[in-house]
Amino acid sequence: MLGQVETNDLGEVMQQIAEHKGCGTSSEGGKASCGSSTAPEDMAPEVWEKVKNHPCYSEEAHHHYARMHVAVAPACNIQCNYCNRKYDCANESRPGVVSEKLTPEQASKKVLAVASTIPQMTVLGIAGPGDPLANPEKTFKTFELIAKTAPDIKLCLSTNGLALPDHVETIKGFNVDHVTITINMVDPEVGQHIYPWIFWNHKRVTGIEAARILTERQMQGLEMLTAAGILCKVNSVMIPGINDKHLVEVNRAVKSRGAFLHNIMPLISAPEHGTVFGLNGQRGPTAQELKALQDECEGEMNMMRHCRQCRADAVGLLGEDRSAEFTTEKVMEMDIEYDAEGRRAYQQQVEKERQATVAAKEAELADLVQEFSDVKILIAVATKGHGRVNEHFGHAQEFQIYELSTEGSKFVGHRRVDLYCQGGYGEEDALPTVIRAINDCVAVFVAKIGGCPKDELKAAGIDPVDKYAHEFIEQSAVKYFKEYLGKIKSGEIVHSKRGDADIRQGAFIAA
Repeated sequence: MLGQVETNDLGEVMQQIAEHKGCGTSSEGGKASCGSSTAPEDMAPEVWEKVKNHPCYSEEAHHHYARMHVAVAPACNIQCNYCNRKYDCANESRPGVVSEKLTPEQASKKVLAVASTIPQMTVLGIAGPGDPLANPEKTFKTFELIAKTAPDIKLCLSTNGLALPDHVETIKGFNVDHVTITINMVDPEVGQHIYPWIFWNHKRVTGIEAARILTERQMQGLEMLTAAGILCKVNSVMIPGINDKHLVEVNRAVKSRGAFLHNIMPLISAPEHGTVFGLNGQRGPTAQELKALQDECEGEMNMMRHCRQCRADAVGLLGEDRSAEFTTEKVMEMDIEYDAEGRRAYQQQVEKERQATVAAKEAELADLVQEFSDVKILIAVATKGHGRVNEHFGHAQEFQIYELSTEGSKFVGHRRVDLYCQGGYGEEDALPTVIRAINDCVAVFVAKIGGCPKDELKAAGIDPVDKYAHEFIEQSAVKYFKEYLGKIKSGEIVHSKRGDADIRQGAFIAA
């Protein structure tokens, strides 16, 4: 276990991570690198213990395990052109937004309430709404309280990195095993267009000098985390025309310093958010642009593809938000009895379900490895979680995207969409936006779908598939892909390439 590993030994393990692609991609033969209850061959057991049930550090785990954030850190020491911290804003789902700020004591009780209600919640993170290390007293007091009352919960924090080198020893002392640093540039010339100012040494610094100080501190902090044996994920916001091409260089820089995972996220930019980029019309990337950049960087290190750019008070599985169930008023009225043994037993059942999904996929892959084809396709999946096709098409607010090939299925991202079904009827204006969001996919897997949207999807060349309702996603995806290859061989369908990605061309075309 982690507590039995000497610090120097774990530091050496972390240095080796720079040579390892991390957790969540598909390795040779289509096998998931974080796919079983035992550590993968290329991952140290000490590292595996840290990631196996962490929904942000393992793509597979995010189907089964939940996380929560507590909003105890309101102040920030830098200004980003893509950020506007808002309170009492229940309708915006993006970082920096919360409905209420908490004291460490309130946060501690909220964690116990959530962990008792959602026993598969394994991770507590502090991500704002400002910067946790610009609020060190509140952040570390919260960790102290939670470590005493719920020691089975993993502790995380997310930071811009400016103050990080000053707090690495404290982070280590609280057994915080996971730290995320937002790094959008390693070149101050680029950084000056992202950060108007930083607050450093009791004064405001602007321009290239601010960006230079920030990147130096970020790199120093990352190196210190690696040396201390702390897993580090790097978040980067993709801003077309500003840092999109530069993020390849960022990717190399953070890998060389031992980052475990790189999460390239799309810029969220809309005028109503009140950010500089939102007000000046800076666009975010398309899903296709984001995937292309992630694919390019994946040759250097592992990419996180399942990020939901959570609010600073998010609760539940990634892709859902149950924070409204746990307002301060409701939590303070709760009589909470923390049952660590009950949580452990529940998580053992979750792990059995997780292993069943892995076994089902591996069984289906056994036949596919005999196939030889360069065909790759994308499919969209409507799911509520647990690794199953279990969401109605009309109820989906996002679709998970998988890339299928003879190596198996690979999760490559998610697409948020307008809700099609509104109170029992279909919102026809929403359907074209849904189709546009998944128009590079050959098929969409759903638990159920109505006749009208089914016909519209077929007309757009997207195969609506409901025969795998409530079955495991990746097992079903491999089944579908084998059938797809068979139809190509028989001439029942015509497959075409566009650019670097294999996609469907129009509807299925009869031979």
